[in-house]
Amino acid sequence: MQRACCNNPDCAQVLIYNPAPSVWTDDYTGLNRSKELKRDQKFFDMYSLVIGGLAIFALAIFVLAMKMSDLTQGIYTADVEEYQAAVNSRLKPVGQVYLPGDDLPANAPSVAPIEEAAPVTTTLSGAQVYNKACNVCHGNGIGNAPMLTNAADWEPRIAQGTDTLQEHAIRGFGGSAGFMPPKGGNASLSDDEVRAAVDYMIEEAGKN
Repeated sequence: MQRACCNNPDCAQVLIYNPAPSVWTDDYTGLNRSKELKRDQKFFDMYSLVIGGLAIFALAIFVLAMKMSDLTQGIYTADVEEYQAAVNSRLKPVGQVYLPGDDLPANAPSVAPIEEAAPVTTTLSGAQVYNKACNVCHGNGIGNAPMLTNAADWEPRIAQGTDTLQEHAIRGFGGSAGFMPPKGGNASLSDDEVRAAVDYMIEEAGKN
């Protein structure tokens, strides 16, 4: 700060302020930056120390485990009977081949025979038997067979009686009119099924 005046006693004194350079502000900023760098360096050193300690500890554990494995592998596994038995069990074949006449071991699995289910027998009705075995001849008059739709063909035969017609149909019959094969040529039919077919044809012939 400077004081300026003039030679005139009536003039007022004037104070002139000259600010100093801002050296103090720059020094303060540099000081703070230096403190931050030191704090970061300290944190980084501590972090590196912790990580290095953990890595050395893990490596020591790994080396110790490998050493213990080498020392105990041959003692507690390779020469133990249970270990050898387990290895042999895994390496043995899945099955064995036995030829006829070979003696099977006592523990060999045996296959029990499967019992076959009894066949289900179904009895055909008279109409079913007619369509299956009788319709070829009695529906077309082949071999002079009495046609189902012709009542005149059935009158002399019905006069012989139902039992006679059933017997001829079961055992077969040969007459002047033609030849009737046993059971209409279908030996798989039962006697009752053939009788039902005869009754069906007699009933149908009576409708015509």
